Amino acid sequence: MRMRKKKNLETRTQNCAPILIQDPAELRGKWLSQREERELYLEIGCGKGKFTIETAGIQSDVLHVAVEKERNAMVIAMERALDAELTNLLFIDIDARHLTELFAPGEVARIYINFPDPWPGERHAKRRLTSPLFLDLYKQILKSGGEIHFKTDNRPLFDYSIKQFPLQGFLLDEVTTDLHTPAPCGVMTNYEQKFHEQGVPICRCVARWEGDNA
Repeated sequence: MRMRKKKNLETRTQNCAPILIQDPAELRGKWLSQREERELYLEIGCGKGKFTIETAGIQSDVLHVAVEKERNAMVIAMERALDAELTNLLFIDIDARHLTELFAPGEVARIYINFPDPWPGERHAKRRLTSPLFLDLYKQILKSGGEIHFKTDNRPLFDYSIKQFPLQGFLLDEVTTDLHTPAPCGVMTNYEQKFHEQGVPICRCVARWEGDNA
């Protein structure tokens, strides 16, 4: 369901200009140049940014780039990031289909995909962020040994995804269909915390790319 437009959205977005990259294609191949961070991590679909901000705060030696095409959600994440005074977090307002236009081969060390739209039904399968279409994009920008960290509460999507990863050449690790049993584990998204409190099992896996695109 599409979010209702936030009040003063354009003004609020302009106030976040220091961390919103207007021309990300100009940084292709140069994201880490003249920066102190050692690696680049990408989050696809950051939403309101709880996971994004907490993770960037913990991983201070990593440049985090958050992608979100829903501006009404992203403006909240950007405002939270500015309040947290993080210097290693940037935002991009694009569709994930354009990732190879923004990142050079081997430039990304890790991709986070948390609770994406499951797009149920076979006719919508190609829209899933773990479909062959998107996995091929990720392979082009991940470095050798780079990882995709994937979480969802949707079991059919998870079952689909753990079949697609190996078919596209990824090695699977840390596969679980009940991440937070017996105890909560890692940084949670807003959705994840809500689902966990409701007793909904959280599925997670890590898919590693061992190819060489650099």
